[in-house]
Amino acid sequence: MLRSLAGGALFGEAWGQAPARVLALHGWARSHGDFAGVVGPAAEGGVVDTVAPDLPGFGATPPPPGAWGTAEYAEALLALFEGPGGTAGDVRSPAVVLGHSFGGRVAVALAAARPELVGALVLTGVPLVPKPGGRRRPPAGYRAVRTLRRYGLVGEARLETARQRYGSPDYRQAEGVMREVLVRVVGERYEAALSALRCPVELVWADDDAEAPLAVAEAVAGMVPQARLSRCEGAGHLTPRTVPGALRAAVDRALALVPG
Repeated sequence: MLRSLAGGALFGEAWGQAPARVLALHGWARSHGDFAGVVGPAAEGGVVDTVAPDLPGFGATPPPPGAWGTAEYAEALLALFEGPGGTAGDVRSPAVVLGHSFGGRVAVALAAARPELVGALVLTGVPLVPKPGGRRRPPAGYRAVRTLRRYGLVGEARLETARQRYGSPDYRQAEGVMREVLVRVVGERYEAALSALRCPVELVWADDDAEAPLAVAEAVAGMVPQARLSRCEGAGHLTPRTVPGALRAAVDRALALVPG
């Protein structure tokens, strides 16, 4: 059942007992429901004590007030760990933080900034380092229209038409401040945050993930001292839906390492 979290700043679900031992963060344009089959009521292994919020701008949670990056998203989660006046929050610390795709970016930012809150990470399909071959330049047609717009030779409507034609599916679907968030997040780098991690990290990766190829996970595993990589054959990017059992096994391993 949908409920208010973090003093009303977020909405989502809480499964099991409170305070939760797991914080589950969904991917871009997804919602908390992706984790129901991993740690929630649809999980084969039963419910794990979990809080699964809709991140700002997705599901039932309103968009952020500005073009947030992952640092601001991570800061917005702090209220889940401590209630008003120092009371217990929805999530105990240190917690296991499970992050898919965009949610994994936020999870890494949280663990790097507030290591005392995160006992272990479970990451899946997270674009934390550039894909092999480097970042693709925008198509020449789009760059031309963007230049014309910069000099006032075409209007905003013409530029938006070019965005819809040449932009990624996520970019085309995003509107208003969420498009600005997407542009900011895509341009972020995470090498420093990854190097700062001191907690165990479970990497659960699909070998057919076009958004965050297996080579990304292999690179991350080489940067993080306590990383373990599990490969999921034949699965695509949406691992919480396609291989929930593999993610659940990683969550269980992480919980065994975290006190409480």
